[in-house]
Amino acid sequence: MDFTSLTAAALAALAALAGGPQAGAPAEPGETGTAAKPIAHDLRITVSEDGSRSSSRTHTLTCEPTGGDHPQAEAACEVLLGANTRGADLFAPVGPETMCTQQHGGPATATVVGRWNGEPVHATFSRTNGCEIARWDAMVPVLPSMAAQPS
Repeated sequence: MDFTSLTAAALAALAALAGGPQAGAPAEPGETGTAAKPIAHDLRITVSEDGSRSSSRTHTLTCEPTGGDHPQAEAACEVLLGANTRGADLFAPVGPETMCTQQHGGPATATVVGRWNGEPVHATFSRTNGCEIARWDAMVPVLPSMAAQPS
């Protein structure tokens, strides 16, 4: 084979590769490939029961498939995936015009960061009023139950 034919064959091979799955992209169903499908539900949950950084603890949680070091990973994923099915956004903050009861549910705070449905999440939780308490409680067992905290 001469140089021109060898160059043409190499370019044809490169063009065929360029038309296939891109590196890092998930393979289509039924395709084989080495690229792993990225996890669309991947969260880091930091909770402080007394509201201080020094007492906080952090857990990871992945869903579909369930994983991470969260102590109740399967139950937490069930809550979050159930909210997906209902179209609820458990990460959404309380609206600025929402009227909330003025009760205090304790000093606990939590932050959830990562990806849910492939979208970025950065949500903060507290128990500073009735709306925030209800929002926290809707996230149990993603967040720990604070039922024993003063109200």
